[in-house]
Amino acid sequence: MSSMIQFVANHDDLSTDKGFQFKFYCDKCRNGHMSRFQPNSIGIAGELMRAAGSLFGGSFYDAGNAAYHVQRAIGGKAHDAALDKAVQEGKQYFKQCTRCGSWVCPDVCWNHSASLCETCAPDEQEELASQQRQAASEQIRTKTREQDYTKELDFLNTSGLVQCQSCQTKLAPGQKFCPNCGTPSVVAQAKEKFCVGCGSSMKPDQKFCADCGSKQ
Repeated sequence: MSSMIQFVANHDDLSTDKGFQFKFYCDKCRNGHMSRFQPNSIGIAGELMRAAGSLFGGSFYDAGNAAYHVQRAIGGKAHDAALDKAVQEGKQYFKQCTRCGSWVCPDVCWNHSASLCETCAPDEQEELASQQRQAASEQIRTKTREQDYTKELDFLNTSGLVQCQSCQTKLAPGQKFCPNCGTPSVVAQAKEKFCVGCGSSMKPDQKFCADCGSKQ
């Protein structure tokens, strides 16, 4: 197991009773390498036979004993030897940073010109592009906040959203007729008043027409 300490920090043990296989992950981006499958031929038949014999014994103790034999069939010295072999194979697909000790994939996380991982020695062009995009994003946020997007809003309007009574189309503040169906808005109905006698325009609170004197 000492070899594993010198290798990637993360791995999956995919071993079964049929054989041994491991997947190793880049310490930075978690790109992985799958080791070649190694059949388990050392003592597996005997251990599985003992496991079957214990299991069919019928007691809880025998069932636990069976689990122990199954674990031995896929563990022990054969498992450790297979892991060590897989580690030696996997190291060929990763590079170790001498500055931080991480094992990383050479395609994504290794700076070949600096011979260090990109965490310790970022690629200049990638870092420049990243910083430019971050700066652009910050400038967009700053300039966006400098603009006034509410100057057309009536902050003193307490009536809230106005909709057409016929088709429920949203109406702009002060709009007298619905642009969709032509129905007079509530605002227009409240502000516009006409004499029942002569048709003259009147104020909403007028009780008599100023032109013909008709009572409203």
